[in-house]
Amino acid sequence: MMQSILYWLLATVTLITFSSAHAQQPKKIPRIGYLSPFDLVAESTRAEATRLALREFGYIEGQNIAIEYRYSEGKVNRFPELAAELVRLKVDIIVVSGGDRLILAAKNATKTIPIVMTGGGLDPVEAGLVESLARPGGNVTGITNLTGELGGKRLELLKEAVGKVARVAVLYDPTGPSNVREVKEVLPVAARALRLTIQPWEVRAADGFEKVFTELNKQRPDGLYVQGGPLMNSYHKRIVGLASKSRLPSMYQRREAVDAGGLMYYGADLADSYQRVAYYVDRILKGAKPADLPVEQPTKFELVINLKTAKQIGVTIPQSLLYRADKVIR
Repeated sequence: MMQSILYWLLATVTLITFSSAHAQQPKKIPRIGYLSPFDLVAESTRAEATRLALREFGYIEGQNIAIEYRYSEGKVNRFPELAAELVRLKVDIIVVSGGDRLILAAKNATKTIPIVMTGGGLDPVEAGLVESLARPGGNVTGITNLTGELGGKRLELLKEAVGKVARVAVLYDPTGPSNVREVKEVLPVAARALRLTIQPWEVRAADGFEKVFTELNKQRPDGLYVQGGPLMNSYHKRIVGLASKSRLPSMYQRREAVDAGGLMYYGADLADSYQRVAYYVDRILKGAKPADLPVEQPTKFELVINLKTAKQIGVTIPQSLLYRADKVIR
């Protein structure tokens, strides 16, 4: 009898110990791959905004979610290598903070890991990234910010800000398909309607900016339109400095350029975009498939004007335009 009781007690203790140990096993923390075409400093604002948006959905980095960051530092040839690294790490989702070339690199690296776009580049259907906006069909979904399609509106706002503008220099990287499409198709149509002349200027590497601005100072255009893309965005501070030195009123596709001293930005409301990115991450981690999550277009846009810069370069922004700006940097 005593022996049976001892066996029973031993079995019970063993079961309790096993159950306790099993219960204490740490829950698997989801890992997010964050793929950026920029460097750590240039990407810091956007990465932090994404972290804050994720926090609102209950995901706190280092507690219940881990994020693996990879930065190409403006080098397009590193896109495939960095995407492959994240795939080897077996992350649960890849968030791509860049345009169609970076998204395509991620898509080529994996057909199974969900990829969330943050809005850059060509129309994702036109770029072959998704089957349709309503039903993406593969492992890619997210948002598209209509970056290139807003070119006409940006020219219109630049003309309104600088009344006598007639010739606008367009700074662009010809290695980006979305950049070329905007320069050849979108901007010329808008320019004709606004009675503007656009002058495209190619920049293919970091050492090309000073050369272009030397020529611009000789030709003296009335305004400058700066496209996006890995090269332009990685060196936006240099571009802003050169434009300011040349006293050129400038419109940018990247909000951070205006925060750094550029004159104007018009585009998707980035705070809203970050919220939507976090929404996609949350849905996918809870079991939704990218193929079934429609790609969203922006519903909110923002106009940011740096009035301090306007004064420095001798431009008087009409009061009517300042009233319509979502943010005025003074």
